[in-house]
Amino acid sequence: MLVWKDNFSIGMEIIDVQHKHLFDIGNQAYLLLENGLKVDKYDDINLIIEDLERYTIYHFKCEEEYMLEINYSGYENQKRDHTEFIDKIHKMRLVDIDKDQQEAIEDLLAVIFNWLIDHILGEDRLIMGI
Repeated sequence: MLVWKDNFSIGMEIIDVQHKHLFDIGNQAYLLLENGLKVDKYDDINLIIEDLERYTIYHFKCEEEYMLEINYSGYENQKRDHTEFIDKIHKMRLVDIDKDQQEAIEDLLAVIFNWLIDHILGEDRLIMGI
């Protein structure tokens, strides 16, 4: 489970709230992984992936609009990273989840948590000059 810490904050409340929601989506996947009582997780996995894809599109649009507004020099790199992430999430919807549901959740978790940690700490904080 990933816990929000102050060092994840970029100092812009609307973006921080959106990042926290992405943490929540990741933690939904984590709780599903840990749920040993639920045998068939196929529908839940798909719902999490759909929610993640939908929300990241919204979130990235907000970030990108802000970067354009402030004339952020790293906009093109961020835009490319955002597109690649959405493509990666979209491809996860095409994978045969039923083949190994636990592995599908583990892969989803790795994608979400690695993105959140690497991208927020490595790229998003630069937008605000942190």
